[in-house]
Amino acid sequence: MASSRARLGQNVGVSVKQDSFSVSLTVGAYGSAFGAASVAAHFSVLQTCLLSLLTFSGASQFAVIGVLGAGGSALSGITTATLLGIRNALYGVQMAPRLKIRGIKRIVGAQLTIDESTAVSITQSDEKSVKQGFWYTGIGVFVFWNIFTVLGALGAQAMGDPSAWGLDAAVPAAFLGLVWPRLKTKSNWIIAVTAVVLSLSLAPFAPAGLPIIATALLAVIFGWRA
Repeated sequence: MASSRARLGQNVGVSVKQDSFSVSLTVGAYGSAFGAASVAAHFSVLQTCLLSLLTFSGASQFAVIGVLGAGGSALSGITTATLLGIRNALYGVQMAPRLKIRGIKRIVGAQLTIDESTAVSITQSDEKSVKQGFWYTGIGVFVFWNIFTVLGALGAQAMGDPSAWGLDAAVPAAFLGLVWPRLKTKSNWIIAVTAVVLSLSLAPFAPAGLPIIATALLAVIFGWRA
């Protein structure tokens, strides 16, 4: 009986590692799109890499370079990124009692609390696997995301004028890629279509960045009503 439980534990551990690696590599590779888009938005390679190292939240990073690259103010960029990053704080509230960590590990854990680490963690069946899923996935995505960010930024820089290669369209394309898999319900489609209409209506006369902030607030209103 003991040996059976041991084998089961080993199998679960291998499964967690496989799931974490698969998610980490897939999501991390998307960092190359951010690196290229950031350089296309006239950020330097160093600035691009620092955004990935310190912010480490894909949607928020794309928001920053999207707003500033379009001529928006730093305040607009920070506000938009903050609104998009609120969900990570909510993940933290959910994960804190599961992970039960303190001190420096709590600080590191906060940085690694993202969509993927939370998703892999909460799908596990026991306490040990929950923690493994969180740490393996969080660290894996962080490492791959930053590696591919550098590669994407250097690749875009080597191309010369990014807009000549169409990389200036990378930011809206990236947002579409982030949103599309989540449009699984009627309510999500309604929110998305309403946000598009609102953004297009504001774009001709509103300062750069304000349409994105408005659509983020719109999502909050829909969520509050629900």
